[in-house]
Amino acid sequence: MPRDGHFINRSNWLRASVLGANDGIISTASLLVGVTAAGVDRTGILLTGLTGLTAGALSMAAGEYVSVSAQSDTEAADLARELRALEEDPEYELEELAQGLMGRGVSEELAWEVAHEMTEHDALDAHAREELGLTEMAAANPGQASFASAVSFALGGALPVVGAFLAPQGGGIAVLAGVSLLALALLGLASAWLGGAPRGPAVVRIVVWGVVAMTVTAGLGRIFGVTL
Repeated sequence: MPRDGHFINRSNWLRASVLGANDGIISTASLLVGVTAAGVDRTGILLTGLTGLTAGALSMAAGEYVSVSAQSDTEAADLARELRALEEDPEYELEELAQGLMGRGVSEELAWEVAHEMTEHDALDAHAREELGLTEMAAANPGQASFASAVSFALGGALPVVGAFLAPQGGGIAVLAGVSLLALALLGLASAWLGGAPRGPAVVRIVVWGVVAMTVTAGLGRIFGVTL
């Protein structure tokens, strides 16, 4: 249990980190399994792995930054609209806040009292929380998401590359699959532990998807048998 008593405080960076590491392991491992099955030599396999690792980390950084920035822009637009509404019709906004509190089970008299106090303290923050579900803790952070995804992708993707480097001649696919599935299982355990969630389901779902991805790419590599 974290010191503050809540795991949700970690949701922003944990989601980005797990997504990045999972993508790094699965995409890099699948790529390497595919080219190995196609008969690419050791040098080509390692070059493919390093290229995929670099491109993937940069892609994850860009993708997270762009997508979370879009979310942040939407949140900012909603806050601006709410601020205008508070300036143009404060009485309606006060009633809306009180009605929202009553809808959550607060008695009418107390709801109006609380709505007045919340409005006097910080009207915009009160409406952001009650109407939009926005809090400082849950606010989108593009830089944090971008950094967490890129670093975790690089760390996750490095494991299959190391497996490919250490694999003996003729045993590349088995070693790659073993290292990658072990890495995925450990990622599932770590994400469940950090998020306070059950560990079994987390490990099973992440390993199953890894098996599916590597099986499909290995099959494609054997079918086409081409050097990429």
